[in-house]
Amino acid sequence: MSDRIPTAVVLGGSLAGLLAASALDQAGFRVTVVERDALPDTPAPRKGLPQARHVHQLWSGGARAMERLLPGATERLRAAGVNRVPVTTDVVALSPHGWYRRWAESAFMLPAGRDLLDWVVRQLVLTDGRIGLLERTEVLGLVGSAGGAVTGVRLRGPASSGDEVSERTLTASLVVDCTGRGSRAPHWLRELGLPEPERREVDSRLMYVSRLFRAPEGARDGFPVVNIELDPRGGRPGSGGVLMPMQDGTWMVTLIIRQGGEPAPDAGDFVRYAHEGLRHPVIGELLAGAEPLTEVAVTRTTANRRFFFERMPVWPENFVVLGDAVCALNPVYGHGMSVAAQSALALRDVIAERGAGSPGLSRHLQRAVGRTVRAAWDLAIGSDVFHPGATETGPTVRDRVLSAYVGRLLYTATGNGRIARRVTDVTSLERGAHTLLTPTMLLAAAVGPLKPPLTGPPLTPEERKAAGIS
Repeated sequence: MSDRIPTAVVLGGSLAGLLAASALDQAGFRVTVVERDALPDTPAPRKGLPQARHVHQLWSGGARAMERLLPGATERLRAAGVNRVPVTTDVVALSPHGWYRRWAESAFMLPAGRDLLDWVVRQLVLTDGRIGLLERTEVLGLVGSAGGAVTGVRLRGPASSGDEVSERTLTASLVVDCTGRGSRAPHWLRELGLPEPERREVDSRLMYVSRLFRAPEGARDGFPVVNIELDPRGGRPGSGGVLMPMQDGTWMVTLIIRQGGEPAPDAGDFVRYAHEGLRHPVIGELLAGAEPLTEVAVTRTTANRRFFFERMPVWPENFVVLGDAVCALNPVYGHGMSVAAQSALALRDVIAERGAGSPGLSRHLQRAVGRTVRAAWDLAIGSDVFHPGATETGPTVRDRVLSAYVGRLLYTATGNGRIARRVTDVTSLERGAHTLLTPTMLLAAAVGPLKPPLTGPPLTPEERKAAGIS
């Protein structure tokens, strides 16, 4: 192998792209990140990240992967006011099978605002000068040949010396696509003469309606997450909501509503819908004493979509797809950022094992990415596929069998702490789904919950008093 330092181009400067850039830097590459937007110098909104106005969380499986890539990232988030929420200790959740109890911690989440999270990661990735950044630059396509190797990317953007826009080619030893849901990777592969990748889409046809609130004074520190989960096969399949305590004593509240059903609530109707439109009124009751800080934000981009690039019979050398460009998930499950962090970590570890420039490296990298998305994909579609019209053909036999078993486990978890912790290990991406298939888990699922069902949300008297509800 040549002594020349290998070069990598990462397409997309959001969370997945920045973590991938850090992984490649640690693997010995000279890295350039190409981003369409101008990235802000503060934790500010940007045009290319509209989903930042809704609930975001980093599950512990993703937080641990991020920390391995960027030591100190969690500490910086905590210093910026981000809470560490122990799960299920500080989670009040109504599942389709009843209220969960608040068991001892087995995992955690970091409910950081997306603008803040991206800014903290940018500070850690870009400030040492080892990783270059091309802002306001559009990716036009790949440079390479069918069945051969990708050798670079075609770009359009301002030259480094001024604002004049021009087209140019940037050569690279490795190109990593982290451009998200709008990725043109399938089109670029067709331009190289490769076939269409296998694809599956499960669209629950939900929309998210979110608003930021100032929490009541007594409920600004240590208040639990409150989650009214969706019940796709219940009487109100598009009816859920999340109240997520954020930094600076705020609550981000996202209501989940089926598109084509009731109209999205506006600012004057938001609290009423939270009280009357969900399966339980607790979020509406909590918001009665909170102060709205923003207008209502709406998104309809909630479909699950996965490209099975790892199954393609031919894959070009020197090209990898990562993040939402591979597997875009319904944001309600909060797995997208965690999967991106785990995929970036896999990128670093596979290169360390096989060596930069080794034959077939990009194929091994793409298969590793496919493995990191598997559990989150199965969890998301295992529920969403049962929403009316989510797919053209309806749930598969595998979907039905998997859903029936997971549903039984979730029912058992309402009254069995050991099972609740194992389920949380998987939903937090701390462990793989095989954890749920051991003989003890199968036996516990057959037995069912060991405690009687709760009749209401397990808020403590102190939490109720702090939030001003009876």
